[in-house]
Amino acid sequence: MITSFNGFYIDKITLEDAKSIYLLMIDNANRFRRYFPKTLEQNATEILSEVFVKSKVDKFQSKEEFLFTIKEAATNSVVGLVYIKELDWTIKQGEFAYCIDAKCGGKQLMSKAIKILSEYAFTDLDLKTLQIIVHKDNIPSVKVALNTNFKWIKTLLNEFTPVGESPLDMELYELYN
Repeated sequence: MITSFNGFYIDKITLEDAKSIYLLMIDNANRFRRYFPKTLEQNATEILSEVFVKSKVDKFQSKEEFLFTIKEAATNSVVGLVYIKELDWTIKQGEFAYCIDAKCGGKQLMSKAIKILSEYAFTDLDLKTLQIIVHKDNIPSVKVALNTNFKWIKTLLNEFTPVGESPLDMELYELYN
């Protein structure tokens, strides 16, 4: 476990998380479809979730990508995911991507998790720059960036294309150690 707060805790992904991640994805499929289509697709069944989790555990161990879970302490069920991805070890940079169960929205759980994991990234991973890339209409994610002292840098034109949609401009926020 990385840390606990407000009845929740953050942990590194483990093989035991597959079923709980599957349930998180299925329960929030409409919520995650636009900005998390790959994760949603990779967890469409319990068997796919097992493959997904095994892959993410391997990537964590090889330092290719880091996936953390946010779990409810009382039930140990996964209510959120936080990636540190797009790692560039040469310039010591990584990007956060995150999602949270609709039932946990508005509790500032993700802001707390990003604050904690930013410190982890700076201290344990020795990263120097962290990024959050978000669409301006995704107000909860914009609030996470602002609540955690990330600064708006610029608009990235045609940065992300949701399934079945035209490319979207995305906003780049950064935090420096």
